[in-house]
Amino acid sequence: MESGRRSLAKALACRLWTTISKALFAEFLATGLYVFFGVGSALRWPLSLPSVLQIAITFNLATAVIVQITWKASGAHVNPAVTLAFLVGSQISLPRAVAYVAAQLAGATAGAALLYGVSPGDIRENFGVNVVRSSVSTGQAVTVELVLTLQLVLCVFASTDTRHTTGSPAATIGASVAVGHLIGIYFTGCSMNPARSFGSAVIVGKFTVHWIFWVGPLLGAVLASLIYNFILFPDTKTLAQRLAILMGTAEVEKVEGVEPRKKESQSSSEDTEMDSVCQVA
Repeated sequence: MESGRRSLAKALACRLWTTISKALFAEFLATGLYVFFGVGSALRWPLSLPSVLQIAITFNLATAVIVQITWKASGAHVNPAVTLAFLVGSQISLPRAVAYVAAQLAGATAGAALLYGVSPGDIRENFGVNVVRSSVSTGQAVTVELVLTLQLVLCVFASTDTRHTTGSPAATIGASVAVGHLIGIYFTGCSMNPARSFGSAVIVGKFTVHWIFWVGPLLGAVLASLIYNFILFPDTKTLAQRLAILMGTAEVEKVEGVEPRKKESQSSSEDTEMDSVCQVA
């Protein structure tokens, strides 16, 4: 009996680790690709300077592609602000949120490093680092980043909420990112994503006013989560359920409760579990 319990616990731990490691790799990969293509579109080539429309469209398409690739594996957060919003909305556990942010920052750094390595030396100077326009105050910059991230996170919640939609959120989230860039570039270069700003800043060592691109997006994400999850579309989770999700115990219970009914349906049940683990645990 005791050996049976140990075997079951080991099997559950193995399954849980497989699920989480797949999600972390997805976040690492997605953020790296996002930074590579997005920041790459903003590099200032001497004979062909990028336009605001070009940058916005590139971020739009890059976002749509990586969301389509990874949203079934990890929820396609690709952004510490989005992860914080899901944490505030009791849709992800604290341990998983911390791991996601670490994977996102690592992915952003790897993507920026790869882009830096393949870029000619004469266009590396600014390397897409977010900066505040000289005529814009720090308070204005924080507010702009807050508003830009607010609309992005509201869009993420609305397009991934299984109570209202079941399709892929790729195009919708991509459009939201493009909208933010069309206006935000003029103020701050448009971050909306601390990992995107972090990757470029680490590679070239430029951290002037870097805090703005954390404070603004994170505040916007928290506000968006409160608006969506507690005002627009409040859910019925109890305090005990929210605490269980926060601590990660709900994730373990979810894995324990999933028993594949048929061998041939194991792959399908893992996909279903993955989706719920990303959104609930």
